[in-house]
Amino acid sequence: MTQAPVGIVIATRNRSGSLAETLSRLCALPERPPVLVVDNASTDDTRTMVARDFPQVRVLALPFNRGALARNHGVRALDTPYVAFSDDDSWWAPGALDRAARLFDAYPRLGLLAARTLVGPDGAPDPLNDVLADSPLGTATDLPGPQVLGFLGCAAVARRSAYLEAGGYHQLLFLGGEETLLAYDLAARGWGVTHCPDLIAHHHPDPAPRTHRRAVMRRNALLTAWLRRPLPYALARTRDLAAAARHDGQALRALREALVRLPTALHARKALPPDVERAARLLDRAPGVPA
Repeated sequence: MTQAPVGIVIATRNRSGSLAETLSRLCALPERPPVLVVDNASTDDTRTMVARDFPQVRVLALPFNRGALARNHGVRALDTPYVAFSDDDSWWAPGALDRAARLFDAYPRLGLLAARTLVGPDGAPDPLNDVLADSPLGTATDLPGPQVLGFLGCAAVARRSAYLEAGGYHQLLFLGGEETLLAYDLAARGWGVTHCPDLIAHHHPDPAPRTHRRAVMRRNALLTAWLRRPLPYALARTRDLAAAARHDGQALRALREALVRLPTALHARKALPPDVERAARLLDRAPGVPA
């Protein structure tokens, strides 16, 4: 049997119940993609469940929790030319991965596709869909769809060689809003990042509130600024977060955690090329773009 051109990487930790639902959906896809679960040192029955119920699915067990870097391990372990990402609570619509492979084949500069995401049992559109579709960066003749510098990690398909060239997800951010930095790094190397609204991913997140999620997102947004954006911009974002921290406990936590990591960010700092920085500034001014 000819191997499917798109493999799927799922990073998970201690969510065997939702992972089982995701795997049942992915293993039923007509594309029959190879699926690799990267287990972030789960202490529940994740590995036992996969081996028992989904013997066709490979498991890469990490010795400790690597956060988003688990996806990097997964991409390196696969040998398909294109890699789709799912979380343990998301899956791809039938036909989506075939569509993605055709686009990558047709557009050699395409590095990453950001899908349209439908949320929950009712299939409500994720608010990010409209932000991506209305990107002010426009389209390029050698790329499909509007150009973007952001995406949802559980609803993206990447060209494996481009992902590895860009370094994948950055170890400093761990998890939370890590996608923007990867989009920057792909674009800095000349790879296109575009939104494809007819590529559909389903996301069924746990409705329970995620404690400190907002703080982590703000921390990583600030670290991304220090890693890639001009110093005046990074300083201004730091002042903004410091001002918010005077009356906002989540902002205070974000600032403290960012400052602890700041020496590492400065050591790894590499400013964006001028064309990518111009695009990033245009998106900074776009309505609906998360701060």
